[in-house]
Amino acid sequence: MKIADVLAEGTPPIVAILRGIKTCEAAEIATALVEAGVRLIEVPFNSPDPAGSIAAMVKALGDRAAFGGGTVTSSALAEQLAEAGGTFMVSPNTDAAVITRSLELGMDVLPGFLTPTEAFAAIGAGARDLKLFPGSVLGSGYVKAIREVLPPSVRVWAVGGVGAANIAEFRAAGVFGIGAGGSLYRPGDAASAVGARAEALVAAWNTSA
Repeated sequence: MKIADVLAEGTPPIVAILRGIKTCEAAEIATALVEAGVRLIEVPFNSPDPAGSIAAMVKALGDRAAFGGGTVTSSALAEQLAEAGGTFMVSPNTDAAVITRSLELGMDVLPGFLTPTEAFAAIGAGARDLKLFPGSVLGSGYVKAIREVLPPSVRVWAVGGVGAANIAEFRAAGVFGIGAGGSLYRPGDAASAVGARAEALVAAWNTSA
């Protein structure tokens, strides 16, 4: 599945960031997230075996969720992600070559940006979803200001310190979606605990509109 497929079914635009996950636990953690209503799942490429974890989750749940890779900082990593079955690429920075290659591979792209210059560079390379990072450091006021100059068709996702406590504030400022990492999953967490946190986050999203 791709991001649009998941969102078309009414799923909240929440990306679970599973930094540090091991392949042996990937399917179980992903299942807990999907059953809780979080169906966009990212494994950063600085995890132990990102391609293996993504492949395991795609095999188990590829018809129920969209799986992607994060911290994709080169075209070579984008190629590894596509080979593993990932359907979206997330990066911490704006790199036109990585964006272009990911699009060529048929993946959705969420490049990271901080400044208007980076945002428009990403848009120029073909991105229509942008990851504002770190979101909580910049604040919702920054989101509102930058939304005023971005094309209406471009969607901003806030990542980094954005969660249940401040979802409403960021949505009011114009954020389309969010990414949640440590507040959902840390290495060693039980699937049941991850699922419970995901349920709480989805509930907070649904009541924040």
